Amino acid sequence: MWLNLKVKWYYEYLRIVMTVDYIVVGIGLAGISFCEQLRKHNKSFVVFDNSSQQSSVVAGGLYNPVVLKRFTPVWKSDEQLQKALPMYRRVEDNLKVKLDYKIPVYRKFTSLEEQNNWFAASDNPQLSNYLSLNIIKNNNSAIDAPFGYGEVLKTGRINVKQLVETYKEDLKGKGTFLSDAFNHDILEIQNDGMQYEAITAKHIVFAEGYGLSKNPFFNQLPLMATKGELLVIHAPDLKIDYVLKSSVFLIPLGDDMYIVGATYEWSDKTNTVTNKAKEELLSKLENVINCSYKVVDQVAGIRPTVIDRRPLVGVHPKHKNLFVLNGLGTRGVMIAPYVAEQLFNFIEYGHPLEKDIDISRFLGTV
Repeated sequence: MWLNLKVKWYYEYLRIVMTVDYIVVGIGLAGISFCEQLRKHNKSFVVFDNSSQQSSVVAGGLYNPVVLKRFTPVWKSDEQLQKALPMYRRVEDNLKVKLDYKIPVYRKFTSLEEQNNWFAASDNPQLSNYLSLNIIKNNNSAIDAPFGYGEVLKTGRINVKQLVETYKEDLKGKGTFLSDAFNHDILEIQNDGMQYEAITAKHIVFAEGYGLSKNPFFNQLPLMATKGELLVIHAPDLKIDYVLKSSVFLIPLGDDMYIVGATYEWSDKTNTVTNKAKEELLSKLENVINCSYKVVDQVAGIRPTVIDRRPLVGVHPKHKNLFVLNGLGTRGVMIAPYVAEQLFNFIEYGHPLEKDIDISRFLGTV
């Protein structure tokens, strides 16, 4: 009883007085990656998040440097992996939790032509380190793959749900997390900083995901919403220890559990699961495996995407202490640490942002 009262009092105290370098709004992959920059450089901060955005929590979490539909390189894949993997190792060490699971990705071939296209793609200098030249034969009777697989190298999976939940608990323990919706209307912007209730800060970074659509400072940016749904199945006879990419992804979780995903829906802006998505995923799954399984879970979230498939990073054109970090799309695990470092260096050291990610490319609409 006394402990609960003490915790309650402490959080009420935080609302009374706090002076920090940064306010960060949102604790998905973008927010966590920026917080890691702040921790690395000994900057003080407080985080607001009310769990309204779920795209990070329901993400499959793969880091894969190849677009497997067309056998093309992911944008800045080398640079992204060089920033992302050390950051996740650092978080693992700090939080004493396992997050990064090294696992190969197998692309199922549907024809000899696809095999030939794979070999042709491997000649691309941007892909040569990632595409194995060995065709893997399928020996699993639970999978129909007569043309075998191509293996993508240097891949893995980040347990994003574990990351978000553990990171949030760590922030709570340090007294730097407030589980409130951020009220943009009461933010008082000053020349040398800002005031939010009793919190004084030098800068604020909005990493709200699709919540940016309700942000009056940045909601004119062309952020689109793509709803994605995943299934979790129990398939004791499937027995694969690799990620299988066909018409769907199959991602092993252990104990004969697998993620099946994902869908892309442009009109529905809710986090509610749907029968339509379930039927779509199961229909595709039936064309990949021929063993029994049971659906044990279904989740949904809204991915923040941009028309040119590049993140939204930068400073407000009028308020020079307001910043945005958003639009990570379907590859947030790889992109988030890369763009978070760029934003930090932009704010603190005046380093220019890459033109591909700078919101100045859309300033005519802000």
